[in-house]
Parts: sequence; structure tokens; C-alpha cells
Amino acid sequence: MIPPIAMTPAMDALWLGLRLLLLLTLANFSPIVARRYLRERWAAPLDGGLRCRDGRPLLGPSKTWRGLIVAVAVSALGAPLLGFPWQAGALAGAAAMAGDALASFIKRRRGLASSARAFVLDQLPESLLPLWALQLPLQLPISQVLGVCLAFVLLEPPVAKLAHRWGWREQPY
Repeated sequence: MIPPIAMTPAMDALWLGLRLLLLLTLANFSPIVARRYLRERWAAPLDGGLRCRDGRPLLGPSKTWRGLIVAVAVSALGAPLLGFPWQAGALAGAAAMAGDALASFIKRRRGLASSARAFVLDQLPESLLPLWALQLPLQLPISQVLGVCLAFVLLEPPVAKLAHRWGWREQPY
């Protein structure tokens, strides 16, 4: 019989960080998978096609109700598998999509096209907002929030390129 491994506080923190990173990945990647399989079905834009005073879209066509619903549902279903309550998953999914929408809003104001690349702006809000929202309910130390956020910002671009190579993403970023 193999004895159980005694977890040190550092190992606990690393394990928690990995699980949070996986939850963020579920929240942010599930709308991409849904788009691949559902194509344009149920792809109504969140902004309803509204334009700001600058004439540019509020968010753009890639931010859809389908993506929001899928992110919340998949994160809620996946959270218990990662050791979190389903409510934490739903909150993470909603906050990740709010962060993604915020990034899109900023990119449209800067004149960037929908799905244009903006390193850090593409990753920071969709990782920081859900981690910030989960900080109190999961009693996450700020160092954990910042560490997981940094890991997401650094890991998302190579994962996006890989997903593009495998045909999951339309853009390699």
C-alpha cells in the first residue's frame, strides 16, 4: 500500500492555483468550443448591435449570449470536479465573460477590430475579474489571485496558438 503524500502549505497553494487556472480555462475556452460546434446558432451579440458615439460597436459580434451562457454553465458543471462549489464556477464563468466584454469594449474604443490581438488586455480582465470575485467566497490570499492571474496571462497565448493549430480557434491568439 502506498502511503498518502503529505501536502505542505506550498504544495496546497500550488494545487489550488492549478485548479483555479483550470476553472479559468473552462470559463474562457468553452465559448470557443461552442462556436466551433454550433457555428452561428444562438450567436446573438450581447450588445444587440449597438454602436457608441464614436460609431464603433459597443462590444462587437464575437461577444454573444451563447458564449456567456455556455461559460457560466460549463464552469458551474466543472467546478465540483475541481473541488469548488458549483456557485463558484458559475460566478467565475460570469466574471470571466464580464472581463472579456470589458476588454472588447476597450479594444473597440481604441479602434481595434473584433478579435484583434492585444496582449495583456486580452488576458488580464478575463482572469483578474473572476479571481477577484472568488477571493472572498474561497478565501483566496491576494498572492494566490495575482499568481494565478499572472500564470493565465503568460500561458494563454501559447495555449491559444496550440488551439488554433488543432482547429479549435479561428485566430492563433
